Amino acid sequence: MENYDLIVIGTGSAMNYINSIIDSNPKIKIAVIDKDEPGGICLTRGCIPSKLLLYPAELIREIETAPLFGIKLEIKDIDFRMIMERMRRRIGEDIEMIRKGLTENPYLDYYQENAEFISPYTLKVGEKTLYSNMIFLCTGSRPAIPPVKGLEETGYLTSDTVLELNECPASLAILGGGYIAAEYGHFFSAMGAEVTVIGRNSRLLPQEEPEISELAKIKMSEYMNILTNCEVIEVKKEDSGQKTVIAKEKNSGEEIKVTVDEILVAIGRVPNTDILHPEKAGIKTDVQGWILVNEYLETSQPNIWALGDANGKYLLKHVGNYESGIVYLNAILKEKVKADYHAIPHAVFSYPEIAGVGMGEQEAVKEYGGDRIVIGLKFFEDTAKGAAMEIKDYFVKVILDGEEEKILGAHIIGPHASVLIHQIIPLMYTESRSPEPIMRGMDIHPSLSEVVTRAFYSRLPLEHYHHFLKHLGLED
Repeated sequence: MENYDLIVIGTGSAMNYINSIIDSNPKIKIAVIDKDEPGGICLTRGCIPSKLLLYPAELIREIETAPLFGIKLEIKDIDFRMIMERMRRRIGEDIEMIRKGLTENPYLDYYQENAEFISPYTLKVGEKTLYSNMIFLCTGSRPAIPPVKGLEETGYLTSDTVLELNECPASLAILGGGYIAAEYGHFFSAMGAEVTVIGRNSRLLPQEEPEISELAKIKMSEYMNILTNCEVIEVKKEDSGQKTVIAKEKNSGEEIKVTVDEILVAIGRVPNTDILHPEKAGIKTDVQGWILVNEYLETSQPNIWALGDANGKYLLKHVGNYESGIVYLNAILKEKVKADYHAIPHAVFSYPEIAGVGMGEQEAVKEYGGDRIVIGLKFFEDTAKGAAMEIKDYFVKVILDGEEEKILGAHIIGPHASVLIHQIIPLMYTESRSPEPIMRGMDIHPSLSEVVTRAFYSRLPLEHYHHFLKHLGLED
């Protein structure tokens, strides 16, 4: 048996403070374990490769708007293979750099093997048995696969395997209506594929504000076919080699058939705990298999910590990075710092782009009551820069506690939403969460930033806001 002072499972966010740990105690004995390529999901098959693909798609969409400004352009060719190879080359360079750092680091032992618990604090790793009384679990997640009749036999892509493509399918069905579906729907349709998104939920992007989901569906329907509230019941392979997806509309029971060249499954993600077997170590999980942690990110087994996708709280890289700092403070520096999730930002890099931070409207009403909630709303087109860009219908929504003058949440749909939301995020980490700094500050004029500031000035009581949404056709 090999004894260690610290075992780290996963080479993503869990590695953020390894150098600090080693610097403070050079004699510490550390094992780092990862069955996959080093670097974590974000680098190897998540955020980084997908954004390397989405930027060319964004360029194509922008070029398509040129006629609005009297510019005649023609896209002669899209080199799909080159786009894919560029992505793989860029992430490959980073993976190799991380691999070299791990294999050549004299202060740790690196195992590229499966790890599974065989008893508390004891792991089987390949042919070896490792023991430590301190363990960090950053085991990630993997694509969820629905139990659809014929799916396995017919074959499909996931957000992992789609990165291996060299040719763009002429037609693609995406099973799922969340952010992965929206982003890859944007990408493949921009590359020239005929895309159909089939979602189980009644709304596209159901995690977003209802009016943002509705507008996103309207806008995205301009470049792909979107079916919501549909249950996929069967997949068949045709003699032609194509694949037929059979779905049923939940309300009407109407059967819908979509025949395509390829299927992408994007219904969500599941934990890797079936591989890890945490139950053998006395580590509790929820019914889905995500590892349960307390407010300090410690599991039910003392001195074993779970962060990132492993605990299932927020499957976002920046949350994993934040949690790695909390674990470092609590496990290594022996502080007692609680994880704070009151202002988790997120973005969907679709077309249009979507971003949000903090509470949604329903959550805010539930916690504070409808009488205290006011909504700030501003459309991009009502600013000089938005008008110059011919931006139509997109908006910024801010949610405030009108009694305490406190920002509770913000949601944006439109160009550069992922950048604009950062005007609001820092304010939500102040003690008062007051909008005053953004309202008293100066925006460069004309700039898109003005739409965020003006949203705080354009406030409506909840009832008036929803009356306005009905007028816009964004609410029933």
